[in-house]
Amino acid sequence: QGPDAYRSAFRENTKVVYCETPANPTCRITDLKGVGAAVDAHYGTRENNPNRPWVMVDGTFATPYHMRSLDFAGIDVSIQSCTKYLGGHSDILAGSVSSKSPEFCHGLAKVQKLITAPLNPMDSYLLMRGIRTLDVRMQRHGENALKVARMLEAHPLVESTFYPGLASHPDNQGGEEDCLVTEAFRSGRDSPEDSDTMPQTYGGMIAFIVKGEGDVALERAKKVCEGLRVVNLAVSLGSVESLVEHPASMTHAMIPREDRLAGGLDDGLIRISVGIEKASDLVADLQSSLDRVMEEERQREARAA
Repeated sequence: QGPDAYRSAFRENTKVVYCETPANPTCRITDLKGVGAAVDAHYGTRENNPNRPWVMVDGTFATPYHMRSLDFAGIDVSIQSCTKYLGGHSDILAGSVSSKSPEFCHGLAKVQKLITAPLNPMDSYLLMRGIRTLDVRMQRHGENALKVARMLEAHPLVESTFYPGLASHPDNQGGEEDCLVTEAFRSGRDSPEDSDTMPQTYGGMIAFIVKGEGDVALERAKKVCEGLRVVNLAVSLGSVESLVEHPASMTHAMIPREDRLAGGLDDGLIRISVGIEKASDLVADLQSSLDRVMEEERQREARAA
């Protein structure tokens, strides 16, 4: 995720430097300031080198409520999947691309015109409706997610929990000036005074890994997902309702296990998009499903003995 990893991938014919932060599904944070500086140092600024690669950032997990990618020097393009948090209600398919570059925006408008990509009127209305409530929804997503993450981190069936709001998150380190999590999650604040009314939150996305190796972890994770009653089993994210998915048996089931593991998707990894339901209901639902899997295994071992 760091600038050094990007430097090692730079080539003479590189056209795009692409970042996703927070990353899906482990919520690792990319050092955008460092990446922008690395591109400028290697290729020069766009003013000095018109052929400099475009630096693009997908910030869907954080949304503009938390992170404004174009505020970082060296970042050219900001991408959002509006199907997710910006729409917020699981009822549209849309995306947005933003840039401060007149050259890029002109080329983008030309492509939209040629392939008829602009959003239709009804979906445009629904997206505008969703954006109106983005700030209050993101506050609730974050408040709920922190409570869920704390429960998961303490549960005996959970090996590890990935959530930027936890002290255990690898990017939640350092002081105020150099902490990547603090840099990525601004919680809608435009000035220090906003902290009085806009509490610090860290988004609604959590990933966790259930204990076990290979097929044991795979089956445990599937049972945990299938045992939920409040959280919905579905592969999308960012909506008002909570959604859970198990990549190894759902979105990445067709990918060879070795390739999936190399990409950081463990057999027992589960991703949760925490919604705006009552937090205690979500915590109880997940805890009950985890407890049920443990109890079923205990009973099975007792019968075998």
